[in-house]
Amino acid sequence: MSSVRPVSSAHPARSVRSVPLVPAPCEVPHFAPVRVRGGRYRLRRLLGHRRRALAVGLAVTAAAIVAAGPREAAGPAPDAGRVRGHPVAAPVRERPAVQMVSAPVRIADAATVRLLRPGDRVDVIAAEESPTGTGARVVAHRARVTQVPQVPTSQDSVVEGGALIVLSVPHATASRLAGAGATARLAVTLW
Repeated sequence: MSSVRPVSSAHPARSVRSVPLVPAPCEVPHFAPVRVRGGRYRLRRLLGHRRRALAVGLAVTAAAIVAAGPREAAGPAPDAGRVRGHPVAAPVRERPAVQMVSAPVRIADAATVRLLRPGDRVDVIAAEESPTGTGARVVAHRARVTQVPQVPTSQDSVVEGGALIVLSVPHATASRLAGAGATARLAVTLW
């Protein structure tokens, strides 16, 4: 049989004291308030990320453009004239160049012709008298003056019917000017 012996303390002379479990209260020292740099710092960080995101987006776009660009193949491809991603369209026909001609025009007011110089742009207006009144229409728009012959300062030029100028206009406009000059009085307005 075994016997249980009570455990005794090694030092019977020592007395057992109670140890407190909570430390004694102490005073918290005074310190300056803590300021958090939330606003400006977050804004800078956000802008940094946006710049990086923009740079990555531009790099991806550039790579896509290079990848979609025209490629050289060993033989002609069935859609060789077509850039990838674009529909095939009919070729654009170029309009033939407008043939400019020199058209002499007699302007009713010789004093107005004295104001003109070669290189000026003018509108030529035809004033026709009809039973209902006087009608005016623009015959030539922004025609370039190429020559202005000397206009005599005497009253004879006014009686004769004005003064002559030479305009550079398309062929169709020259035909309209000739027809209007035969039936109406012509005037010019400067641009």
